[in-house]
Amino acid sequence: MGLGIDIRHRIAKRAAQEIENGMVVNLGIGIPSLIPNYLSSSIHVMFHAENGIVGMGPSPLSGDEDENICNAAGYPVTTVTGSSYCDSATAFAMIRRGKVDMTVLGALEVSEKGDLANWIVPGKRVPGMGGAMELAQKVKKVVVLMNHTSKTGEPKLVKTCSLPLTSRQCVDVIITDRAVFEVQTNGLLLKEIMSPYTIDDILHSTEATVIVDDQIKIIS
Repeated sequence: MGLGIDIRHRIAKRAAQEIENGMVVNLGIGIPSLIPNYLSSSIHVMFHAENGIVGMGPSPLSGDEDENICNAAGYPVTTVTGSSYCDSATAFAMIRRGKVDMTVLGALEVSEKGDLANWIVPGKRVPGMGGAMELAQKVKKVVVLMNHTSKTGEPKLVKTCSLPLTSRQCVDVIITDRAVFEVQTNGLLLKEIMSPYTIDDILHSTEATVIVDDQIKIIS
């Protein structure tokens, strides 16, 4: 089964804590698009979209959508004071020149070395990789939000990705419906656990090498 509404928002709320004041942040489709709803009022950030918006705000209320203002996935967004618009080529140039501080995106698999596979399942039709390759390669910090396991219960945090890679050794932080990890040279450092899961639950559902932090936190 996919993530429920409450879990999706729980992940987005935790991901918002990775954002620092003054950042330019790119948000992927799905759960990452919920992050502006959970950003602290003390944090001033410019959210970037590949279709040419810099300065996206929270999701609009139902009935307040503007059909001319949307993110790269076509979903309605709002803008904040100081926002600007550009063409898609300029938006991608910002990414390729390293002007984007952080990207938050989804994944199909992540390896213990931080390899990212997030764009295709062999045999299924997809429109293309989109901006995932540029973002994974050029953005300063890559945060992945994902299901901890597949629909059949197989680990998605693996020793080696079996799906086609988007980019090698690019992921810095992984936030799943069960836990939060930092990618290190010797494996995935387990920093936080989503209640009601336990350390044993995480170890049994993760194929990748896991190092348990000495001061692990529980997210209620």
